Amino acid sequence: MSQEPQTEWQGQPTYQKRGVLGHARELFRLRHDKSTSRVGLAAVCFVGLFSLIGGRLVHLAVTSENTSEVRRAASSEISAARPDIVDRNGEILATDVKMVSVFAEPRNIVDKDEAVELLTAVLPDLDATDLRNKLGTKKGFVWVKREITPRQQAEVHRLGIPGIGFLPENKRVYPNAEAAAHVLGFANVDNVGIAGIEKYIDSMGLQDLNGAGFNISAADLKPIQLSLDLRVQHALRDELAKGMAKFKAKATAGAILDVNTGEIIALVSLPDYDPNNPVDALDKDRINRINVGVFEMGSTFKALTVAMALDSGKYNINSTFDARSGLRYGRFTIGDYHPTRRVLTTPEVFVHSSNIGTARMALGIGVEGHKAFLRKMGQLTRLETELPENALPIIPPRWGELNTMTIAFGHGLAVAPLQALSAVGALVNGGIMIKPTFLKRTQEEARQNALQVLKPETSEAMRYVMRLNASTPEGSAGNASIAGFFVGGKTGTAEKVINGRYAKNKNFTTFTAVVPSDKPKYVFLTIMDEPQAIEGTYGFSTAGWNAAPVTGNIIERIAPLLGVPPRFEPPVQPFPLMSRLGAWGSNR
Repeated sequence: MSQEPQTEWQGQPTYQKRGVLGHARELFRLRHDKSTSRVGLAAVCFVGLFSLIGGRLVHLAVTSENTSEVRRAASSEISAARPDIVDRNGEILATDVKMVSVFAEPRNIVDKDEAVELLTAVLPDLDATDLRNKLGTKKGFVWVKREITPRQQAEVHRLGIPGIGFLPENKRVYPNAEAAAHVLGFANVDNVGIAGIEKYIDSMGLQDLNGAGFNISAADLKPIQLSLDLRVQHALRDELAKGMAKFKAKATAGAILDVNTGEIIALVSLPDYDPNNPVDALDKDRINRINVGVFEMGSTFKALTVAMALDSGKYNINSTFDARSGLRYGRFTIGDYHPTRRVLTTPEVFVHSSNIGTARMALGIGVEGHKAFLRKMGQLTRLETELPENALPIIPPRWGELNTMTIAFGHGLAVAPLQALSAVGALVNGGIMIKPTFLKRTQEEARQNALQVLKPETSEAMRYVMRLNASTPEGSAGNASIAGFFVGGKTGTAEKVINGRYAKNKNFTTFTAVVPSDKPKYVFLTIMDEPQAIEGTYGFSTAGWNAAPVTGNIIERIAPLLGVPPRFEPPVQPFPLMSRLGAWGSNR
């Protein structure tokens, strides 16, 4: 029997069993007919490789520092820049300094527990649990710690943790610490104004620009120039602190107003706070008592009553008022603290601080006339200044004759001290009501929107009686009458209202001084909350024994800084109209 050749059958399985490896070997043999396949395979490999790289780049573009969240954080740093705040002489009161903050991209942190451990070792004040929770999110951006030191930045950088980065930020700094704290206010960690002039700056459009995404640097912003004088501010704070300690007062405050421009030259309220670390700024004892507090101003309000009486034309400087006995109204009797029990002229009513005399003046004008005058003098509405913190006065809901009688001598109406100070400025500057400001301005700018609220003759009469009160033995302002400065003034003592009742042993004392009283430039205000009687005050805690001498010390120290040097000879004929009318005291 014949058989098939073995060679053909035996070679066939060798060809059929050639697998992928065999094909690959065959492909890469240096044979001309295999070149097309090799090029195709190389092209496929390159396409795959570049696709992989491109995908990774897209991933990084979405999740790395170029994320919208990181970009927003970076741009907010630029837009959060704030303008410098300077005093009237160009001294820096507030400025920005560059700081660095640490951020994290949780999606790019591989070992979150290790990152927490390393970061808390370098930044020990971080809360580990809070940080772990932040890193456990799927957010593209979270803050780790704001405003770190350069040394801390170097230590974090050395950790080399992927997903941890740094952003430059602006930190608001107040180089004079507590000085002018209640005027400046402060900015938070995001450099947003929270109070005072800082909040005013934002309200003028800075935050609108920030919100619109404009990249603003501090160099693009013109400094805000205030009316404050830093030298005067420091001196005022120092003298108030001394007075507060001496008379063991709960609190004290003071302000100085330029009567011709309405500029606030200095404002202090103690206790205060450091705006660099305003942790206790919201403490109720640290409010701005000049703007935010409302108080019954006591006898300092008698200046307004006397001015109202004189300006009405119904009374003049030689009018008389019966103070021989108490003034009865129903079951109430109004008496004088130091009764004279005689008929008093207009200047005597002021100098003796007669409650009876001023009540009779107000009754003569009438309830509606009294209210209209106080409204004209800005005492019945909120005083608006650049500071957002301005308090509403507390007005009697039903204002009758008894209210008019008591308000005439400073009881029953509570106002912000700056309101009262502004009104006194109008009493002595020729009768022009100028809205107070914390921004520097000229006299011409101030008078553009000013109102003539009193006759010039009335203003001279008020300067005259205020000077009498400081220069005659009967007056209560003698302790503030510093030689050479021709001081005029008025004291005020009011019992504080505690739980709806007047507390006999808790006084709120005030003193308003005009310097110089013949040609006024400045009005000084000092208030003291619950001053105590001390050795030398003979058991008294009224304004003449505490607020007045403190104001005298302030005037003696500050007037030369304000360009008011002492005069060794008294002015000749400082009040010509009063001399011509033969007013009480004009021949002294």
